[in-house]
Amino acid sequence: MGKEEEYQETETESNSSDDEEDEEPERWKKHYSSKHRMLLVGEGDFSFSVSLARAFGSACNLVSTTVDTQDNIAKKYSNGVRNVRELEEKGGLVFYGVDAKEMSGHFFLRTQRLNKSLIKGYLSNAKVLLKQDKGEIHVTHKEGDPYDKWDLVKKAEKIGLGLHEIVPFSRGDYPGYENKRAHGSQSDAPFPLGNSSTYKFKPNHSSKFK
Repeated sequence: MGKEEEYQETETESNSSDDEEDEEPERWKKHYSSKHRMLLVGEGDFSFSVSLARAFGSACNLVSTTVDTQDNIAKKYSNGVRNVRELEEKGGLVFYGVDAKEMSGHFFLRTQRLNKSLIKGYLSNAKVLLKQDKGEIHVTHKEGDPYDKWDLVKKAEKIGLGLHEIVPFSRGDYPGYENKRAHGSQSDAPFPLGNSSTYKFKPNHSSKFK
């Protein structure tokens, strides 16, 4: 989760078969598998990525991005630098200065991860990176006013993404994850999550809501 009025996006896609990868046991953390190739957008102090990496025993399947610069991460978050270091030591990739509304133009994400996630300009960019008929886009955000006004489902439908499932989000499911405000003088402070949900979308309306 980013700041209180923001959201978190996760894109998943099944890894192509590989002899070495197949030898490793698959590990799951809620909806996410160590066999998924994942792009995490809008990370604050990277604690959500670290939580997944610890559960998987590796971050080799993770690409984590933030709109912040490396210097800002160090200034804003008490554990930001340490979390980035842990991700990189576990084989993960970290990119700074990635705007979710323009990420489809990022050279690495465009050429190495044809895979994606959501919200207006973000929705359109996400579809570009998502492999056709493969992968999912997860958007986690708070429920209630004003978040219900985002019309996530309608925005997704307009660009060819169908709602697959809505599941409750609980921070307790991801040990080590700390939600941050991300902006202002209290950027490193948490905020009340309240009722939050993860919306799962798939391309081409291939799955119907459960």
